[in-house]
Amino acid sequence: MSATPTAVSARSINARLDRLQVWSLSPSFIAIIGLGFLFTFYDIFDINVSFIQTCVSLQKGCTPETALDALPLPVVLNLAGYVVGTLVLSPVADRIGRRNMLLFTMLITGLGSLYTAFSTDYLNFTISRIVTGIGIGADLAIVNTYISEVAPRRSRAKFTTVIFIMSALGAFFGIWLGLWLTTPATPWPLGLPFAAAGPGFEDGWRWMYGIGAILAVVAILLRFELPESARWLAQRGRLQEADKTVADLEQRALKKGPLPEVAAAPETSDAEAALAAEGDRSSSSSPYRELFGNRFYLKRILLLLVMWFIGYITVYSFAAGFTAVLTSLHYAPPEAGVIAAVGTLGFVAEAVIMSFIVEKLERRVWLPIAAVVTLAGAFTVALAGTDIVIAFIGAALIFAGFNMWVSPTYALTAELFPTRARTTGFALVDGVGHIGGGIGVLAIAPLLPHLSVLWALLLITSFMVVSAVIVQFTPHTRNRHLDHVSP
Repeated sequence: MSATPTAVSARSINARLDRLQVWSLSPSFIAIIGLGFLFTFYDIFDINVSFIQTCVSLQKGCTPETALDALPLPVVLNLAGYVVGTLVLSPVADRIGRRNMLLFTMLITGLGSLYTAFSTDYLNFTISRIVTGIGIGADLAIVNTYISEVAPRRSRAKFTTVIFIMSALGAFFGIWLGLWLTTPATPWPLGLPFAAAGPGFEDGWRWMYGIGAILAVVAILLRFELPESARWLAQRGRLQEADKTVADLEQRALKKGPLPEVAAAPETSDAEAALAAEGDRSSSSSPYRELFGNRFYLKRILLLLVMWFIGYITVYSFAAGFTAVLTSLHYAPPEAGVIAAVGTLGFVAEAVIMSFIVEKLERRVWLPIAAVVTLAGAFTVALAGTDIVIAFIGAALIFAGFNMWVSPTYALTAELFPTRARTTGFALVDGVGHIGGGIGVLAIAPLLPHLSVLWALLLITSFMVVSAVIVQFTPHTRNRHLDHVSP
């Protein structure tokens, strides 16, 4: 059987991609894509433990107990940077390609991290977080788009989650390095006995962001090896390049077993056929015009935007502020840092386990499960009292729960927009949704010192519950052709 059909068209390119049932890029590309995720989540989580030392160093009058008061501004402006970056830069990926923009977004992110490392005051620290956010916001959208377009049809959520394992490792290293470099030595389990911070070493937080800049440089160099998305090439009319890319994928897939015949294009409804025809006619229009001028996708935008906006309130309250939250609830800073650090073990375990089971259920079904796990963790931490082991278990459940929400939602979001505007659509709902994370930190933080541990953690988690209800109104996407789900 010939691996490459003689007739080359955008339809035949997509049909050949859809028959691939295994990861057909080099296995090393999983690590290359994942390294970007590792850096992105390292940057998201490194502020969690390290910000207390940052605040004391840069903000006059800041103490560990009052650091939460100064946290909202850099977090909110970092997320504002996400919005600007993803809305401005991500649509360019629908114009010039996924791979080229992945190089540019990581460059911006790395420069932002380097700027943070050399910040001389709280103002420059805050500005540097905006710059970093601009790069990260666009990078998240483009990476998730790229994965959805190169992964096998039956395994899009699986490979999103496999690469998300690198995100878990980034969070793990970000928090544990923060614990080592920015907290004083404290007997375990209330801290790290070998932690480095103290009167002679008060700039550990700078090392944190310097390491992030190095990770960004490595990610940029490796990303030069990535091929362009064949779906994007075909949609842009670059059929010969797309044909060569797919042929290479087919040859790699043939080494793992015979390929099935190229299936006929799936039947579409009259409405979907009309949408596809409209997309072909408007391929030269603005991706935003493509989405907002189309009621079919406008409804999806509104639904997904509300889901992300509300869900991110929970995600960022825990991801960026868990240590400061616990400190404001009268935990000692080293102890709060240790609890957050141990919590990342739940994130890593969740990502590994989910990579094996995520395709067993529809994407939207995982979100209520994630909310239940997060609620269980909140109850456990609240009821732990002075039992640090129980607090560790609760923190691990919290980190596992709110991150169980993320990877299926990434996969679902990328699947619900057409190739011609997929990055733009993802960027729009995810990017603007990040405002929810910022508002959550800004609005919730002042309330927490006046609440018990239980009510504080339940308040934060309640937003994920609402998000899990909203997502049930999205269509099913598991194992469906991208062009059928989003014509």
